[in-house]
Amino acid sequence: MTGILQGMRVVEGSAFVAVPLAGMTLAQMGAEVIRFDRIGGGLDAGRWPIAPDGQSLFWAGLNKGKKSVAVDMKSPEGRELISRIITAPGDDAGLFITNLRVRGWMDYETLSQQREDMVMVTLTGDRHGRPAVDYSVNPSLGVPAMTGPEGSDDPVAHVVPCWDLIAGNMVVSALMAAERQRLRGGGGQEVELALKDVAAAALGHLGMIGEAATTGQSRPKAGNALYGAYGQDFLCADGRRVMIIGLTDRQWTGIVKATDTGEAMDALAARTGQNLRVEGERWVLRDEITAILKPWFAARAVADFGDAFDKAGLTWSEFRTLDQALREDADLSEANPMFTQMDHPGVGRYPVPGHPATFSSHARRAPEVAPALGQHTEEVLGDVAKLDDREISALFDKGIVQSPDWCKSRSAA
Repeated sequence: MTGILQGMRVVEGSAFVAVPLAGMTLAQMGAEVIRFDRIGGGLDAGRWPIAPDGQSLFWAGLNKGKKSVAVDMKSPEGRELISRIITAPGDDAGLFITNLRVRGWMDYETLSQQREDMVMVTLTGDRHGRPAVDYSVNPSLGVPAMTGPEGSDDPVAHVVPCWDLIAGNMVVSALMAAERQRLRGGGGQEVELALKDVAAAALGHLGMIGEAATTGQSRPKAGNALYGAYGQDFLCADGRRVMIIGLTDRQWTGIVKATDTGEAMDALAARTGQNLRVEGERWVLRDEITAILKPWFAARAVADFGDAFDKAGLTWSEFRTLDQALREDADLSEANPMFTQMDHPGVGRYPVPGHPATFSSHARRAPEVAPALGQHTEEVLGDVAKLDDREISALFDKGIVQSPDWCKSRSAA
């Protein structure tokens, strides 16, 4: 099944989340993505979470649909091979994404001497080139101080690496923008992007930097409350917990009608002089609103109101653990065309997401499993680096490159 990027070849040298995500995203849209790692595996080869047998679910998740090459990156021959793969000819090739900033043999200046129209996107930790990950960027920008239970002084980190996820997709958009310029005759270029800058830009776009600058104060912790409007979690009679959102006027009036609390809300508005149809004023009165709604939810099980909430078009959800969601939410199953139930060699069987987008010009692509480390070494050396069988065999014999099949065949011999 072809994808919208069919014919494009991208080489990836990466670790952690952002750039592997970028490569996987491109692969799921049809690009040929070649990932290279050192022999024995790079930083991601055994990264948690891991399957019961010890194999990395992280690797299986972020390398779907790629080709894997294992090379001795410390040897001159290995470095030459990688450079040759990155700069291989072709109108839709010469595209390289990386967060492994290596001066000299793998920097843009050197690679562009071998292919002058090279497009290279490099992700760094911060703009000074220092290392950074979500768990270090967030504290430096004050995010954990805004997250967590109201009244708590403890910083709370976030389990989802949001800046990595945003940065990964910005690597994709940067690569596509630079390639578009190349297609229009603009030549190659290097694009540099920093994880901390991605986070800082997002905080600025969301008004958080402006808020702190103009008020002299950081946003306070608010627990599960939706900042600036109304949204809150409630414990129900069956011990289950739900989240109710009243961000827009329609959402808010729907909550009031479904819970039959109109009179109480009108009385609150009259007593305080606030207009609850204005989202910011709902935020100011969030504690009083919650006090009105809390007994309604405490007296009912989720089954008593769930269908009615859905029919009324309310924005709400039930709190679940991820394993509960896998059992109960059809959006995490093959009922959702994004997912395919797949067997992962040595890992297990579970639902695997493809690309979230659908393109009217192309049928949805089914996801592909991640490769074993070095699985495509021999193929890439022949098809991309244009080595003949004798040259490839010599590299394997010297241990410059490895593949699973080669290792098995040598053991059998």
